[in-house]
Amino acid sequence: MLARYIRDHTGVVVDPAALFDVQVKRIHEYKRQHLNALHIITLYNRLRRDPRMDAAPRCCIFGGKAAPGYYLAKLIIRLINGVAEVVNNDPSVGGRLKVVFVPNFNVKNSQLIYPAADLSEQISTAGKEASGTGNMKFMMNGALTIGTLDGANVEIREEVGAENFFLFGLTVEQVEQLWREGYRPARELERNPELTQVLELIAAGTFSRGDREIFRPLIDNLRNYDPFLVLADYAEYVACQERVDATWQDSERWTRMSILNTARSGKFSSDRAVHEYCDNIWAAKPVRIALDATLS
Repeated sequence: MLARYIRDHTGVVVDPAALFDVQVKRIHEYKRQHLNALHIITLYNRLRRDPRMDAAPRCCIFGGKAAPGYYLAKLIIRLINGVAEVVNNDPSVGGRLKVVFVPNFNVKNSQLIYPAADLSEQISTAGKEASGTGNMKFMMNGALTIGTLDGANVEIREEVGAENFFLFGLTVEQVEQLWREGYRPARELERNPELTQVLELIAAGTFSRGDREIFRPLIDNLRNYDPFLVLADYAEYVACQERVDATWQDSERWTRMSILNTARSGKFSSDRAVHEYCDNIWAAKPVRIALDATLS
């Protein structure tokens, strides 16, 4: 059903049997949709270099909205759509990689997206996410999570088991230490030619119809400041995505992990949350109500 919805609302034809790699949420730098986009460009480059590369067909699905005045967040949306335009129309990748930005993400279309997701992208910078509920919805519907130790990811990993969660990235303590020592994004570029190439392609206008200026603020931000450590986590994220690919191709293993994600999601029931609020925050006690026998 999601494949049909995507076709009808975006015009992009996707393979329902592909790995549905989904990141739908508010667009924000700390949630790092641009880290996801950098991986997609990396995968695109690899497929172009080696068309016979052993990689599972993947459909990368985004959705979400940015605050009206949040310029960089809107640039991230523009980048995702620019990448989609190039990747989806390049015959050299043979349809093995598709990118979709679902318009007007809301409750109605989320009812199609959450159950269809195979991989849930929960890749915020460690220490920035207060909790997160989207990752719980994905888990309950059997999606596997790729994520950092941030927000509700910590509890999800505890419940489902480390072997059923794709973990990557700096921890909160490592993030703090990196800032204390003095983080230099340029260092990440110096030791990772593949990452350098990805940023150069964006800067060259590859995903903006030749316009070299439109993404300059985003590229300059990453090269000179990178406040949410996108470049610092890039290499581990790409390596973790390789583990995702290998696991997806072992259908028996993936299915078992998916079933366990659903089976172990009970802690995230709203019933538990309401009970804990009553006990720990509201100090609310049950009240017995005597019903008039004539009403029964």
